Amino acid sequence: MSENNEKNKLKNIEKRIKYAHILILGLFCISIIYLFLLQIVDIRHYKIRAKNQRYSKNFIMRGQIVDRNGVRLATDQTSYNLYAHREYFDHEPSELAEILSPYLGIDKKTLENNINKGATVILLKKDVDRLTAEKIKKMGLREISLDKKNERVYPQDELAAHVIGYYNPDADTASGVELTAKEKLEDVGEEIKIERTPRGDIIYEAGTDPVLAATPRTGKTVTLTIDSAIQHVCERELLAMITTKKASRGAVIVMNPKNGEILGYAVYPRYNPNNYKKTAAIDLKNWTLTDVYPPGSTFKTLTVAAGIETGKIKPWSKILDTGKMKLGSWTIQNYDYHKHPNPGMINLVYLLEHSSNVGSANIALMMTPSEFYTILSNLGIGKKSGIDLAGESSGLLPKPFKWDKSRQASMGYGYGASVTAMQMISAVSAIANNGVRVTPHVIKYSPEEEAEKIKRVQAISPETARIVTQLLSKSVSNSKSYINLDRYSVAGKTGTSKKPMENKKGYSNALYASVIGFLPANNPQILIYVVIDSASAGGPVWGNTVAAPVFKEVALQCARILNIPPDKNVVE
Repeated sequence: MSENNEKNKLKNIEKRIKYAHILILGLFCISIIYLFLLQIVDIRHYKIRAKNQRYSKNFIMRGQIVDRNGVRLATDQTSYNLYAHREYFDHEPSELAEILSPYLGIDKKTLENNINKGATVILLKKDVDRLTAEKIKKMGLREISLDKKNERVYPQDELAAHVIGYYNPDADTASGVELTAKEKLEDVGEEIKIERTPRGDIIYEAGTDPVLAATPRTGKTVTLTIDSAIQHVCERELLAMITTKKASRGAVIVMNPKNGEILGYAVYPRYNPNNYKKTAAIDLKNWTLTDVYPPGSTFKTLTVAAGIETGKIKPWSKILDTGKMKLGSWTIQNYDYHKHPNPGMINLVYLLEHSSNVGSANIALMMTPSEFYTILSNLGIGKKSGIDLAGESSGLLPKPFKWDKSRQASMGYGYGASVTAMQMISAVSAIANNGVRVTPHVIKYSPEEEAEKIKRVQAISPETARIVTQLLSKSVSNSKSYINLDRYSVAGKTGTSKKPMENKKGYSNALYASVIGFLPANNPQILIYVVIDSASAGGPVWGNTVAAPVFKEVALQCARILNIPPDKNVVE
């Protein structure tokens, strides 16, 4: 019985071995068929896959940024990192060091010590210039490779830094126009793939275009509305005043009010985009777009415009100015109350010339909160201006149902709302442009792009704009202000406002000194806004003593650069 069991076991084992042989033979046959399909039948598919692994995009250079006259403000510069590969060494380290030392500007011993490091791939030098790289490449050193890279450079250094911004190719981060025009700057048209060896050399085949393969592809050029000459004047005059007055911040913006083009845009603190990585974050920030502040007396221009637009006042209206008024617990007082305690019934020219807080508050109170709010909103207060730069704030314009009498009155002389510098110049541009507010912009657009990106809003009527312009012009010509120019009529207004406390209610002792105006008043070509933050030296801090001198110099130089004909008859 046991003998039969042993025989049955042996038969079962033999069957299993036989089945295993059949399975192994079957798998072998399947493998042969699979390899045949791969290597003979479907070889084209795998050749394509192999090719795709060797494909790379051609070297892409970012487009240039130039000013309106073609002056280069940002461009790409090609450089190379130089590596030695130990596995390909044909020379001793000392020999290689002797060959490369004159080209790299590194002494032979230092270079030899670097090459003798144990790494497989050794970085010999970063940022080798193109001409040096080409000379080294012509030597045909098998152990040397050159890694091509882009470096973004700014030939004018600090000039218009907050407009141009910066670009970090390693992290692909940017600011300013470098960010908002990214798509155009990197637009190289149809993608071209180049087949390369593992070392990065081009593989030339029958269909390879040698010119396209070897030529770096460059993005489109972006042209700005900025005029470098005007930009230089703005930055020079701003820096001089900030240095003299020991101010913390400041800005000068020059705009063509008829088309919204920004011709000059100086922001302080400034920085050099070539060294942006070493710059403090607060200096990189364009505070004229992000930070809000009470505009002060420059806002009276908008109050008068709103009063005329709503029909509450006429060009010849007289406004009661008692020098001081009280609304609940809130006291409103003119800056010159102790000199002119009770001006009485004043006209609008006097109100603007003497910057009457009480008169402006009374005009604000003539309107309903909804009426005043609507005009301010139409002028862009409480809204983003739409400028083609990132990070813009909407400002602060409380809804009219939140206004009490004191807030409505303070709104009239520039304390109820908070604005950005760009928002303020955009609002006044409507007065200079027959009531039409055009989107401010720093990039020059084609007619097709402009139709899509630039909006034109009829904020106030042409008649209101004309009347306010005349009132402003007369108030300036009657004054002894710096903005009263000999050869040009100026429609403008100075302003001084207290700086709010940080992180709590109330105001500090620091002041914003500002001025806004356009010229020639009868045919405005330029609109200029100057604001200086926290001047602390050199006498009294007023719009007329701190901001107006900057306005004057910028206005005269802009008129010269743009060849604006004088509109005043000057007797020599």
